[in-house]
Amino acid sequence: MTNGARQQRPSKAPALLLGVGLGGFVDGILLHQVLQWHHLLTDTGDHPASTVPGLEANTLADGLFHVATWVCVAAGSWLLYRAWRAGRPTVAPRAQLGLLLAGWGAFNVVEGLVNHQLLGIHHLRDDLGAPLGWDLGFLAFGVLLVVTGLAMARESTADDLPATPA
Repeated sequence: MTNGARQQRPSKAPALLLGVGLGGFVDGILLHQVLQWHHLLTDTGDHPASTVPGLEANTLADGLFHVATWVCVAAGSWLLYRAWRAGRPTVAPRAQLGLLLAGWGAFNVVEGLVNHQLLGIHHLRDDLGAPLGWDLGFLAFGVLLVVTGLAMARESTADDLPATPA
């Protein structure tokens, strides 16, 4: 540090936000649309996916969910772009990947605890009679992503930092 300039620490927020948003996309696209294991409101009792009105309500709720995940990706991308344009350092590539994984895991943990367990609006597998095992597996996968991602981010050193743009 010269002339009293403060050394700026790389922001972790962009990678975490990108991880949350991309984790939400994996959930929404893979589990809601491709595998059709559940929709956002399938376990409320009021919106069964087996009826046209229920499927319409679930499709709308899933779409709003995708908007929220898109906002996380857009915000993370914007923060990353701002840091690059301002010449602020970004986290090292390994730390970036770790923080993405941690963000994805954080999404899974919050989704699993809030929507699956506390609110009970859906479960990972609403098409099964006993979804608790799947819900617990989803939570365990989320915790594994957080732990692995944070370990990767911690192992990364300042020497791993990419060159700051001029």
